Amino acid sequence: MSKLAGKVAIVTGASKGIGAGIAQALAADGASVVVNYASSKAGADAVVERIAKAGGKAIAVKADVSKADEAQALVDATVKEFGRLDVLVNNSGVYQFAPLEEITEEQFHRQFGINVLGLLLTTQAAAKHLGESGSVINIGSVVSHITPPGSAVYSGTKGAVDAITGVLSRELGPRGIRVNSINPGMVETEGAHDAGVIGSDFQDEVVGHTPLGRIGQPDDIARAVAFLASDDSRWLSGELVKAAGGYR
Repeated sequence: MSKLAGKVAIVTGASKGIGAGIAQALAADGASVVVNYASSKAGADAVVERIAKAGGKAIAVKADVSKADEAQALVDATVKEFGRLDVLVNNSGVYQFAPLEEITEEQFHRQFGINVLGLLLTTQAAAKHLGESGSVINIGSVVSHITPPGSAVYSGTKGAVDAITGVLSRELGPRGIRVNSINPGMVETEGAHDAGVIGSDFQDEVVGHTPLGRIGQPDDIARAVAFLASDDSRWLSGELVKAAGGYR
Protein backbone atom coordinates (compact mmCIF):
# COMPACT_ATOMS: atom_id res chain seq x y z
CA MET A 1 0.00 0.00 0.00
CA SER A 2 1.17 3.55 -0.66
CA LYS A 3 -1.70 5.78 0.40
CA LEU A 4 0.80 8.03 2.18
CA ALA A 5 3.48 8.05 -0.50
CA GLY A 6 5.27 11.40 -0.57
CA LYS A 7 3.92 12.45 2.82
CA VAL A 8 6.00 13.21 5.90
CA ALA A 9 4.76 12.41 9.41
CA ILE A 10 5.87 13.10 12.96
CA VAL A 11 4.80 10.65 15.65
CA THR A 12 5.53 11.88 19.16
CA GLY A 13 6.35 9.36 21.88
CA ALA A 14 7.05 6.69 19.28
CA SER A 15 9.85 4.68 20.89
CA LYS A 16 7.47 1.96 22.08
CA GLY A 17 3.85 0.88 22.45
CA ILE A 18 1.10 2.57 20.48
CA GLY A 19 3.45 5.23 19.12
CA ALA A 20 5.85 2.66 17.70
CA GLY A 21 2.96 0.83 16.07
CA ILE A 22 1.71 4.06 14.52
CA ALA A 23 5.14 4.99 13.16
CA GLN A 24 5.52 1.58 11.55
CA ALA A 25 2.02 1.65 10.05
CA LEU A 26 2.49 5.10 8.53
CA ALA A 27 5.84 4.05 7.06
CA ALA A 28 4.30 0.87 5.66
CA ASP A 29 1.75 3.07 3.87
CA GLY A 30 4.55 5.08 2.27
CA ALA A 31 5.17 8.02 4.59
CA SER A 32 8.58 9.22 5.70
CA VAL A 33 8.37 9.15 9.48
CA VAL A 34 10.05 11.03 12.31
CA VAL A 35 10.12 8.81 15.38
CA ASN A 36 10.15 11.17 18.36
CA TYR A 37 11.37 10.10 21.78
CA ALA A 38 12.06 11.84 25.07
CA SER A 39 14.38 9.37 26.81
CA SER A 40 14.58 5.97 25.08
CA LYS A 41 16.99 6.46 22.19
CA ALA A 42 17.48 2.71 21.97
CA GLY A 43 13.75 2.18 21.60
CA ALA A 44 13.41 4.85 18.93
CA ASP A 45 16.42 3.54 17.02
CA ALA A 46 14.89 0.06 17.08
CA VAL A 47 11.66 1.41 15.56
CA VAL A 48 13.66 3.20 12.84
CA GLU A 49 15.57 -0.02 12.14
CA ARG A 50 12.34 -2.04 11.81
CA ILE A 51 10.96 0.54 9.39
CA ALA A 52 14.15 0.52 7.32
CA LYS A 53 14.22 -3.29 7.16
CA ALA A 54 10.64 -3.20 5.84
CA GLY A 55 11.72 -0.82 3.08
CA GLY A 56 10.50 2.40 4.70
CA LYS A 57 12.15 5.68 5.59
CA ALA A 58 12.46 7.08 9.13
CA ILE A 59 14.69 9.00 11.50
CA ALA A 60 14.68 9.33 15.28
CA VAL A 61 14.58 12.78 16.89
CA LYS A 62 14.84 13.47 20.61
CA ALA A 63 12.54 16.13 22.05
CA ASP A 64 10.57 16.77 25.22
CA VAL A 65 7.38 18.09 23.65
CA SER A 66 6.29 19.79 26.89
CA LYS A 67 9.04 22.38 26.24
CA ALA A 68 8.37 24.92 23.49
CA ASP A 69 11.93 25.09 22.19
CA GLU A 70 12.20 21.31 21.92
CA ALA A 71 8.81 20.96 20.22
CA GLN A 72 9.92 23.58 17.70
CA ALA A 73 13.26 21.83 17.23
CA LEU A 74 11.44 18.56 16.50
CA VAL A 75 9.46 20.18 13.71
CA ASP A 76 12.50 22.04 12.39
CA ALA A 77 14.50 18.79 12.23
CA THR A 78 11.68 17.14 10.30
CA VAL A 79 11.46 19.87 7.69
CA LYS A 80 15.24 20.03 7.38
CA GLU A 81 15.47 16.27 6.78
CA PHE A 82 12.44 15.72 4.56
CA GLY A 83 11.57 19.18 3.24
CA ARG A 84 7.95 19.22 4.36
CA LEU A 85 5.40 18.09 6.95
CA ASP A 86 1.98 16.62 6.25
CA VAL A 87 0.93 14.61 9.30
CA LEU A 88 1.36 15.15 13.03
CA VAL A 89 0.40 12.41 15.48
CA ASN A 90 0.29 13.72 19.05
CA ASN A 91 0.84 10.43 20.84
CA SER A 92 3.16 11.42 23.72
CA GLY A 93 1.45 10.75 27.00
CA VAL A 94 1.95 9.60 30.57
CA TYR A 95 -0.47 8.34 33.17
CA GLN A 96 -0.56 7.81 36.89
CA PHE A 97 -3.63 6.77 38.82
CA ALA A 98 -4.41 7.91 42.35
CA PRO A 99 -7.53 8.59 44.43
CA LEU A 100 -8.39 12.20 45.18
CA GLU A 101 -6.65 12.28 48.55
CA GLU A 102 -3.35 11.10 47.03
CA ILE A 103 -3.13 13.49 44.06
CA THR A 104 -0.02 15.65 44.14
CA GLU A 105 1.03 18.80 42.32
CA GLU A 106 3.85 16.86 40.68
CA GLN A 107 1.42 14.26 39.27
CA PHE A 108 -0.86 16.99 37.96
CA HIS A 109 1.82 19.08 36.29
CA ARG A 110 3.64 16.11 34.77
CA GLN A 111 0.52 14.65 33.18
CA PHE A 112 -0.96 17.94 32.00
CA GLY A 113 2.47 19.14 30.86
CA ILE A 114 3.04 16.22 28.51
CA ASN A 115 -0.50 15.15 27.60
CA VAL A 116 -1.96 18.61 27.04
CA LEU A 117 0.72 21.31 26.85
CA GLY A 118 2.95 19.04 24.77
CA LEU A 119 0.14 18.50 22.27
CA LEU A 120 -0.49 22.24 21.99
CA LEU A 121 3.17 23.20 21.63
CA THR A 122 3.88 20.57 18.99
CA THR A 123 0.77 21.43 17.00
CA GLN A 124 1.63 25.12 17.26
CA ALA A 125 5.06 24.45 15.74
CA ALA A 126 3.75 22.02 13.13
CA ALA A 127 0.85 24.18 11.95
CA LYS A 128 3.30 26.62 10.36
CA HIS A 129 4.29 23.89 7.90
CA LEU A 130 1.12 21.85 7.46
CA GLY A 131 -0.56 22.78 4.21
CA GLU A 132 -3.80 21.92 2.43
CA SER A 133 -4.77 18.31 3.27
CA GLY A 134 -2.56 18.33 6.37
CA SER A 135 -3.71 16.08 9.19
CA VAL A 136 -3.29 16.37 12.95
CA ILE A 137 -4.23 13.23 14.87
CA ASN A 138 -4.43 13.36 18.64
CA ILE A 139 -4.34 10.22 20.76
CA GLY A 140 -6.99 10.58 23.44
CA SER A 141 -8.60 7.84 25.50
CA VAL A 142 -11.98 6.38 26.34
CA VAL A 143 -11.29 7.38 29.95
CA SER A 144 -12.54 10.89 29.11
CA HIS A 145 -16.04 9.38 28.90
CA ILE A 146 -15.75 6.33 31.15
CA THR A 147 -14.08 8.31 33.97
CA PRO A 148 -12.86 5.38 36.12
CA PRO A 149 -12.17 5.99 39.83
CA GLY A 150 -8.62 7.05 40.59
CA SER A 151 -8.12 8.69 37.21
CA ALA A 152 -9.13 12.30 37.92
CA VAL A 153 -5.89 13.80 36.60
CA TYR A 154 -5.37 11.44 33.66
CA SER A 155 -9.03 11.53 32.61
CA GLY A 156 -8.85 15.30 32.95
CA THR A 157 -5.96 15.45 30.48
CA LYS A 158 -7.82 13.32 27.97
CA GLY A 159 -10.99 15.37 28.39
CA ALA A 160 -8.85 18.38 27.53
CA VAL A 161 -7.57 16.56 24.43
CA ASP A 162 -11.17 15.97 23.33
CA ALA A 163 -12.01 19.65 23.68
CA ILE A 164 -8.79 20.85 22.05
CA THR A 165 -9.42 18.56 19.09
CA GLY A 166 -12.70 20.33 18.43
CA VAL A 167 -11.25 23.80 18.90
CA LEU A 168 -8.26 23.21 16.62
CA SER A 169 -10.42 21.62 13.93
CA ARG A 170 -12.27 24.96 13.76
CA GLU A 171 -9.12 27.07 13.88
CA LEU A 172 -7.15 25.10 11.30
CA GLY A 173 -10.02 23.95 9.10
CA PRO A 174 -10.07 27.11 6.96
CA ARG A 175 -6.49 26.26 5.96
CA GLY A 176 -7.49 22.77 4.86
CA ILE A 177 -5.92 21.12 7.91
CA ARG A 178 -7.96 18.36 9.54
CA VAL A 179 -7.78 17.66 13.29
CA ASN A 180 -9.18 14.44 14.73
CA SER A 181 -8.66 12.22 17.76
CA ILE A 182 -8.38 8.47 18.14
CA ASN A 183 -9.50 7.46 21.63
CA PRO A 184 -8.24 3.96 22.44
CA GLY A 185 -9.55 1.60 25.05
CA MET A 186 -7.22 -0.79 26.86
CA VAL A 187 -4.26 -1.69 24.67
CA GLU A 188 -1.54 -4.24 25.39
CA THR A 189 1.69 -2.25 25.57
CA GLU A 190 4.90 -2.33 27.57
CA GLY A 191 3.42 0.32 29.85
CA ALA A 192 0.29 -1.74 30.48
CA HIS A 193 2.44 -4.73 31.41
CA ASP A 194 4.62 -2.63 33.70
CA ALA A 195 1.53 -1.24 35.42
CA GLY A 196 0.25 -4.74 36.13
CA VAL A 197 -2.88 -4.22 34.05
CA ILE A 198 -2.31 -7.14 31.67
CA GLY A 199 -3.61 -10.35 33.19
CA SER A 200 -5.42 -8.50 35.97
CA ASP A 201 -9.03 -8.60 37.12
CA PHE A 202 -9.41 -5.14 35.58
CA GLN A 203 -8.49 -6.54 32.17
CA ASP A 204 -11.07 -9.29 32.63
CA GLU A 205 -13.68 -6.67 33.51
CA VAL A 206 -12.84 -4.60 30.43
CA VAL A 207 -12.97 -7.63 28.13
CA GLY A 208 -16.32 -8.58 29.66
CA HIS A 209 -17.74 -5.23 28.53
CA THR A 210 -16.12 -5.33 25.08
CA PRO A 211 -18.32 -6.78 22.32
CA LEU A 212 -15.29 -7.88 20.28
CA GLY A 213 -14.08 -9.88 23.29
CA ARG A 214 -10.47 -8.78 23.69
CA ILE A 215 -8.26 -5.82 24.53
CA GLY A 216 -6.51 -3.91 21.76
CA GLN A 217 -3.09 -4.28 20.19
CA PRO A 218 -0.97 -1.31 19.03
CA ASP A 219 -1.67 -2.12 15.38
CA ASP A 220 -5.42 -1.82 16.01
CA ILE A 221 -4.85 1.83 16.87
CA ALA A 222 -2.19 2.33 14.22
CA ARG A 223 -4.47 1.31 11.36
CA ALA A 224 -7.13 3.79 12.49
CA VAL A 225 -4.49 6.53 12.66
CA ALA A 226 -3.24 5.62 9.18
CA PHE A 227 -6.77 6.11 7.85
CA LEU A 228 -7.00 9.57 9.41
CA ALA A 229 -3.58 10.44 8.01
CA SER A 230 -4.65 9.54 4.48
CA ASP A 231 -6.83 11.37 1.99
CA ASP A 232 -9.44 8.64 2.47
CA SER A 233 -10.54 10.64 5.54
CA ARG A 234 -10.51 13.99 3.75
CA TRP A 235 -14.06 14.87 4.90
CA LEU A 236 -13.47 14.06 8.57
CA SER A 237 -12.43 16.73 11.06
CA GLY A 238 -13.19 17.42 14.69
CA GLU A 239 -14.08 13.76 15.23
CA LEU A 240 -13.42 11.69 18.35
CA VAL A 241 -13.09 8.12 17.15
CA LYS A 242 -13.33 5.47 19.86
CA ALA A 243 -11.06 2.55 19.06
CA ALA A 244 -11.99 0.12 21.81
CA GLY A 245 -13.68 -2.91 20.28
CA GLY A 246 -17.10 -1.52 21.19
CA TYR A 247 -16.23 -1.08 24.88
CA ARG A 248 -18.65 1.21 26.69
